Amino acid sequence: MIIYPAIDILGGKAVRLYKGDYDNVTVYGTPLEAANKWLSSGSDFLHLVDLNGARGDVDNREKIAEIRSASDCFIQIGGGIRNLEQARKYLDLGVNQVIIGTAAVTDQVFLEELVKKYPDQVTVGVDARNGKVSIGGWLSDTELNADDFIKKLEEIGVKRVVYTDISKDGTLTGPNFSMYESVLASVDIEIIASGGISCLDDLKRLKKIGLDGVIVGKALYENKFTLEEALC
Repeated sequence: MIIYPAIDILGGKAVRLYKGDYDNVTVYGTPLEAANKWLSSGSDFLHLVDLNGARGDVDNREKIAEIRSASDCFIQIGGGIRNLEQARKYLDLGVNQVIIGTAAVTDQVFLEELVKKYPDQVTVGVDARNGKVSIGGWLSDTELNADDFIKKLEEIGVKRVVYTDISKDGTLTGPNFSMYESVLASVDIEIIASGGISCLDDLKRLKKIGLDGVIVGKALYENKFTLEEALC
């Protein structure tokens, strides 16, 4: 199971939101400072989210380029990637994977074209609130069942999904284990967990469930455990 330290970028800063609330923000320095901290702690992977891009503001590509220039680590980036040109710009920048969120829901033609063109470099972010998919930087809810949507993504040819329970994100209350057990019982694609990680036991349980990866954010920033401990 791969551990992805999370760096959420808002207004050029590394931040954490509480339950996806843009008005409830904690700042943790610059994105490059956060990246250097996790890389020096032994990580070879980073999960970046452009929160400005996710809600349709100006993007933070310059900050992402700084991280790419500073390291050859594996980088996946999400937030506001809604057409081929935006995806290609990130891939040309040297990002390893692009994460498609809102556009995976609203523009299936685009998603299918992207998966066909970059089959190994596309991940879909499925953000769920009460079992329903949320879009637009978690600001808009849909009536789309999250598990059913992931099954559809598998049929399209998507190889991996970042699956987030928004109600758990940034809370340090533990992941939604039953949500992950349910989806793993019905699909064969890679599932990366996100939201609520609070302790090392959470990581052990997620690994036992059979997840391919886990994104860890606030628990690391708040020193609930070290990245070195998590990697061990």
